[in-house]
Amino acid sequence: MNGEKNRRIEKLKTELKRNKSAALALLFLFLIIFVSIFAFLSPYDPNKVDVLNVLQKPNAQHLFGTDELGRDYLTRALYGGRVSLIVGILAMLISTSIGVLVGTVSGYFGGRIDNFLMRTVDIISSIPWMILVTVVSIYLTPGLKAIILVIGLFTWMSTARMVRAETLSVKEREYVLYAKSTGQSIRKVIWKHIIPAVMPTFIVASTVSIANAILMESALSFLGLGIQQPLSSWGSMLQNAQSNLGNAPYMAILPGLLIVFTVYSFNKLGDILRAVVEPKTSGGK
Repeated sequence: MNGEKNRRIEKLKTELKRNKSAALALLFLFLIIFVSIFAFLSPYDPNKVDVLNVLQKPNAQHLFGTDELGRDYLTRALYGGRVSLIVGILAMLISTSIGVLVGTVSGYFGGRIDNFLMRTVDIISSIPWMILVTVVSIYLTPGLKAIILVIGLFTWMSTARMVRAETLSVKEREYVLYAKSTGQSIRKVIWKHIIPAVMPTFIVASTVSIANAILMESALSFLGLGIQQPLSSWGSMLQNAQSNLGNAPYMAILPGLLIVFTVYSFNKLGDILRAVVEPKTSGGK
């Protein structure tokens, strides 16, 4: 077990040395998470209105200027990063938990259970996510909890498919067949043998889910269905920037770049983890 762990650590180090863009992406993620956690150290209150400093361009006092209410834009972006990351991580936990549960049960039991669950996945997947999430959001009070639940409950289908495919393969392996033949309970076989085997797929899917959740939150907040004032997220900051693009373009540039770099970094992290936990599929690169 320790040998496998050490091998993967060495593989991770090798991949980071070989792939400089991935190393930079990982560094950016650490940085954005760090500054978001310690956003409270900013000398400015993210929600304090200052009518004397409305729409100030970037300067020595406000490095990224101020918004339409005179609030320090960098501070708003840091607190917005905290919200966007919380949405991404918590929605990912909900989404991947459902996906792993559905995928494992479907792949392990097969038959009618598999058909029912996969047809359910197909039906939900056939509805465009924007329409589905927007309709559901209308019936919930807009806010942080609602957006986390909506994204988490309607983005698990791709994870379920991947885990099901992996489970179909794993359940035919000798050690799983041996566990069944020795009379181990279904619950024990799934938790002790199936779940650990599909964990690499779960880990890789998690990074992609975080990136997708951040994008979805940004899109919904941009449409006014997500994070509400005075709370800020990168998506809600983009929405507020629409009416001031002519005289304050920096209001769209900063949150836009943060969304792009953060999503890119999580995707690169997923590539690295895929190379580490599935070395046979990446050996030819």
